[in-house]
Amino acid sequence: MTKKQMKLGAFFNLPGHHVASWRYPSTDPRRTLELEHLKELALIAERGKFDMIFFADILGLPLSSHFATSAVKLDPLIIISALAAVTQNIGLTATLTTTYNEPFQVARKFAAIDHLSGGRAAWNVVTSASDKEASLFGKDKHLEHARRYERAEEFVDTTKKLWFSIEAEALVVDKEQGRFLDVEKVHPVDHQGEWFKVRGLLDAPSTPQGHPVIVQAGSSEAGKELAAKTAEVIFTAWQTLEEAQAFYRDVKGRLGKYGRKPEDLKIMPGVFITVAKTEAEAIAKKKELNSYILPEVGLAYLSNFVGADLSGYDVDAPLPEIAEAEDKTNPQIRSNIIRNLAEREGLETIREVYEFIAGARGHREIVGTPAQIADQLEEWFLNDGADGFNVMPPTFPEGLNDIVELVIPELQRRGLFRTEYESRTLRGNLGLSVPVNPYSKLAQPVQP
Repeated sequence: MTKKQMKLGAFFNLPGHHVASWRYPSTDPRRTLELEHLKELALIAERGKFDMIFFADILGLPLSSHFATSAVKLDPLIIISALAAVTQNIGLTATLTTTYNEPFQVARKFAAIDHLSGGRAAWNVVTSASDKEASLFGKDKHLEHARRYERAEEFVDTTKKLWFSIEAEALVVDKEQGRFLDVEKVHPVDHQGEWFKVRGLLDAPSTPQGHPVIVQAGSSEAGKELAAKTAEVIFTAWQTLEEAQAFYRDVKGRLGKYGRKPEDLKIMPGVFITVAKTEAEAIAKKKELNSYILPEVGLAYLSNFVGADLSGYDVDAPLPEIAEAEDKTNPQIRSNIIRNLAEREGLETIREVYEFIAGARGHREIVGTPAQIADQLEEWFLNDGADGFNVMPPTFPEGLNDIVELVIPELQRRGLFRTEYESRTLRGNLGLSVPVNPYSKLAQPVQP
């Protein structure tokens, strides 16, 4: 058995990652609002020994009479709070934007979840890609891409200061001497920056993980730099091993200037998996899911990724040229991935493109047997394309259950993935070190 073990996230996009998953016979979209169903899914992922469950979050998505995935959903932070009570080992990752929140709010909420889960919380740091979010928060205009990342960097830095403001060892709780707190281990924050002015303390001590794991999803220049400085896990999207290797070298190569080591950041590309016992069955399953895509849904779906409104286009016509984005600081990474994919795969029509990305959304897609899927994951993992993967099931619970029952045992058989959890904390399972409180060296020894 190799000592190197891949890390796996279970990406919960309910009722499934495929755009037509809600029409699939075994899914029930109404149940995505039920705790019992969410608990069932979390326990399936935990049975598969996944490192973490991950919930993305985009606000302001338009509602459609024919489109379900991600349009109607619950707050992921509330969901992981509930799942903390019904799981034991699996990490719990929720997305919260830095553009429309404040550091104290985020620090307080994630600290609470990390304490209550025994050290299993993670924060996926995003900057809100959709300009529709601005109007929900009373803003006339969305910040430009570059400015959003400047704000995000200061946001994460300020949040960490709050997480460290009361050292874990500050709680003395000496009933005999009547001493509750060691005030030498309390460090009020006095932050004054371009974006935030924060004075005071978080009202909870540092968490079982030191602080929750920081996750980041982004592949732009600004995103890579933010990840190199602050992230401990990065989710990304690539189609080929060569692209993944280039990204892996690039981001890992940036860590040194921030005093970090390559193992301090886990790179986990997304992978959309359709698995069955035979290749023919897996292909048939994908074709069945694609058969449920209404043309108007396919057009709306693809519009989100190419940055243009394709409604009214003939789905059997070629993908049109798209005008440049208004925000010149936005590199349009996902749009470029999809255009390159269409060219490489010889996809000639709009319908072919949206059917090809109907679940993966520009991430790597693998359709086949457990061995075929494991072969491709192993190739990326052992050749510096990934430290693991953020796994995207086509449907829930069926697609997730297929992966747990078919793919996970094959990875375990090859010695590439754990058979038991190594730790009760997310950091422990990911192989990440516990961050040292920067204030602790300033604290005076406790007097007897």
